[in-house]
Formats: sequence, C-alpha cells, structure tokens
Amino acid sequence: MKNTRKRPVRKEKDETMNSKATRILLRGLFAALMVSAVFAGSAGAAPAWKFESKSLEGSETILGGAFESALTVPGLTTKCENFLYKLTISNSKSGTGEGSLTELPLYNCTTSSKACTVEAIAAEKLPWASHLTTVSTSSYIVIEGVKVGILYGGEECALFETLATVTGSAGGLIDNTAETATFNSSSFSATKTALKALGSTIEWTGVFPTEAFEWHREQALTAS
Repeated sequence: MKNTRKRPVRKEKDETMNSKATRILLRGLFAALMVSAVFAGSAGAAPAWKFESKSLEGSETILGGAFESALTVPGLTTKCENFLYKLTISNSKSGTGEGSLTELPLYNCTTSSKACTVEAIAAEKLPWASHLTTVSTSSYIVIEGVKVGILYGGEECALFETLATVTGSAGGLIDNTAETATFNSSSFSATKTALKALGSTIEWTGVFPTEAFEWHREQALTAS
C-alpha cells in the first residue's frame, strides 16, 4: 500500500510559519530599538549657548540689569532698583551650555512695608555655577548655590534686625526671541528648583535681559 501521509508538506508549512514569525519579531525589535534611540537622544540632549545660531566657542561675558525683580519672604517683598548681574558663559565638552555668575550688586532696595527697611543686602559666596537644561521643548538656565543675605531694619518691623539668608537654586525660562531669562514660580516648578529663607520657601520673580559685552556684542544670543 502507498503511504498517503504528507509529512514533508506539513514540515514546509511549519518552516514557513517560523520564518514569518522570526521576521515579524525582528521587525518589532528593530522598531523598539529605533524608538529607544530617539528617546535616548532626546533625553540626553541639552541646549547650548549660541550666537547668530552658531554654538559659542570659548567663553563670553553677558551682563545687564533686571527689568523687574523681587524677593518675597512670607509677608514681605523686597525690591531693588539696581538688580544687576555679570555671567561668564561657555559650552562644555559635551556641548551643554554652562556659566559662572561672578557679580550680583544690589542697590537701592526697599520693602513692601512702610515699617521695614533694608539695612544691608549682598550676594554671598560668589561665583555661582549655572547650566542650561531642557524641560519639554523649552530651554532654562539653572543657577546653583544661590546665597543672598538681607538685613532688615525699622523698629516697628516684625523682622527688625533680622538677617534673612536666601539659599538654594533658581531656574529661569529663556526666551530666545526677547533674549531674556524669566524667573517665577512656573520656572521654578519646571526646573524643580527652590529658594528658602527663615525656614520658609520664598518666591523670586525677575526678567533679565541677556546681552553679550565682549566678542559677540550686538549678536543675537540664544539657547538651543
């Protein structure tokens, strides 16, 4: 009798199915690797300082005065007419923008209370290091090691002869179009930074222009 079994055909079908399954698996793995690479690249990307859309080589000094700036200790806001700064910027070997805040003179400071005066105010332990970072699609500058001492006066002031020392880190949103860095509660939240004084979290608001004063004077400065 003839053997009517078709085992070879079944074997061929099994091999074909295995081959298809292997190709599908490999395509899935390749797609997953591509997605992982894209996300890894995005996560590792950090903005650089640029002038006229070209990455900064070497270093540059930027300085200016705040359009407006205030430090708010709970119940008392302190403003300074001259809230100046001097920042030396560069790009690290990995291409990330960094900087060193070397000067922060504060003059003509007043408070929101008629009873309280500012007897003395000064930035301490300069320079303060800074770096650029990306949150979502926006660029921020983060200043580390902030320390500002404020001595309040006024016999009727609740903080009379009290030295409030502001410490922590501060994150500001960079606006490339306006060439400014804005510090407020939203920028602090986005960068997970915070400032404290007298045992409480304080708020710092300020809009600072970014303008070069050495090799790239009058060139557009951006962070991207």
